Amino acid sequence: MVVYSFYIFDRHTECIYSRLWARQDRPVSSGGTSTRPISDSSVASNGIAPDLGPARARPARLSAQDDAKLIFGTIFSLRNMVRKLGGPEDSFISFRTGQYKLHYYETPTSIKFVMLTDTQTLNMRNVLHQIYVNLYVEFVVKNPLSPVEHPGGEGVANELFELALDQFVKGVL
Repeated sequence: MVVYSFYIFDRHTECIYSRLWARQDRPVSSGGTSTRPISDSSVASNGIAPDLGPARARPARLSAQDDAKLIFGTIFSLRNMVRKLGGPEDSFISFRTGQYKLHYYETPTSIKFVMLTDTQTLNMRNVLHQIYVNLYVEFVVKNPLSPVEHPGGEGVANELFELALDQFVKGVL
């Protein structure tokens, strides 16, 4: 099992904590050596594929803030879709693609815990619940120096929480 990343979102949709353990990068192909076949319609008369300009150019890596926004948008959309299709009793637990599996846990106070792992990992809902109960509540909620709200995305800045989370995730592996 490989854990790629972990996110905590507050009830105001702000990412208050994110941690990357292993990043899964696909090699970015250079301009001339594409592994994707080129159709006849996309090849110019001289046999060279046309340059499609900056509209096709994508950044090789998104910023951490953009990653968090995309993750939250995904869980927000999937959670709403599950509630509309299945009714209010059903809940969104996990989502799998060909590259990763997204695990989701929401607390009664609308704090959302998200973990990205490899596709072979079993359900991590209990693990996310344990992170909430044993780590987040103990080191963040019960800490008198920690803010109750995190305005403007001010994150969880607690060394003990970070160390305990790192040891917990490595212990689960």
